[in-house]
Amino acid sequence: MRAGPKDAGPFVLDALRVPDGLSARVPAEERGSGRDDVRLLVSQGTEVSHHHFRELPDRLLAGDVLVVNTSTTLAAAVDGRLGGEAVVVHFSTRGDLGRWAVELRRPDGSGSTLPRPGGPLGAVVRVPGGGELVLEAPLVPGAERLWWATVSVDVPRLLRRYGRPIRYGYTTRDQPLSAYRTVFALPSPDGSGSAEMPSAARPFTPRVVADLVSRGVQFAPIVLHTGVASAEAHEPPYPERFEVPATTARLVNAARAAGGRIVAVGTTAVRALESAVDGEGVVRPRAGWTDLVVTPRRGVLAVDGLLTGLHEPEASHLLMLEAIAGRAALARAYAEAVRHRYLWHEFGDVHLLLPEEKRHSTDCSSNRR
Repeated sequence: MRAGPKDAGPFVLDALRVPDGLSARVPAEERGSGRDDVRLLVSQGTEVSHHHFRELPDRLLAGDVLVVNTSTTLAAAVDGRLGGEAVVVHFSTRGDLGRWAVELRRPDGSGSTLPRPGGPLGAVVRVPGGGELVLEAPLVPGAERLWWATVSVDVPRLLRRYGRPIRYGYTTRDQPLSAYRTVFALPSPDGSGSAEMPSAARPFTPRVVADLVSRGVQFAPIVLHTGVASAEAHEPPYPERFEVPATTARLVNAARAAGGRIVAVGTTAVRALESAVDGEGVVRPRAGWTDLVVTPRRGVLAVDGLLTGLHEPEASHLLMLEAIAGRAALARAYAEAVRHRYLWHEFGDVHLLLPEEKRHSTDCSSNRR
């Protein structure tokens, strides 16, 4: 489901402006003691509280389930040439029959890139090692930012040899690929992965995971290979590959039946679960492509809460957050994030949205449905 006119705007946070100084320019481990050295903004309804990420286990209950994306991040940016023009190819999503969805960008001279017009149809882009890709058609008709391209080389091998992580201009310097992979990342047998890191899970460390498990919180894996996700103003997500395995479907359904909360780690986990849920709220094993856009009008059926990064006011992801938490809660949380100078983007702080009726208590039994 693509976002319709009623869901496309005005956005909740159109009046909010995020100060330039609130972009996280380096990973948390360069700013502090480790990946989990970030702040945690917690929303329960319109109540907001401020924590450290290592306190996440204290905010969840025995029987809750964290749904995590195990897609690994690829070194998805490769230099290329289109005729006499230098371009950077972002390999976004692996398709069928040797095709990839790609975005062409202009190098900015500092290690990041700038937008360029899409296409043109039939353009031949040369990449290192003698390979070529040919632009066939826009991934979404009428939107020419991402194109289907046939590729003459093995792309996973090309990326391993010549690729680098996609980097945006707000970061200070290049980072190794390991900085863009989460503790949950697993290699895919066919070399698929995410063009951009499922970054909500970045602060997790083995220590935090162990603490959560010891408190009775369970983990359920899904896969959603994130494509180029630096959405332009009010741009909905593009179709992406996903899988919800049978074991995850069973665990989520059993936990909900027992009164546990399903908390997605990242918008990708929401998108996958909500693409696999039926009209009765039962999650089914499912794999394939999803173009689902979660909006307040659609609502959510499988997810009770969300752990996510902080999103730009123009990002369509905010529609999903509003669907989960409500307009008032979202507006209050983002005003607090700016006031307390939380950090944005993939190396920044995180936001936990929980339902209002599920308050933290040392007596877990009093909080069951």
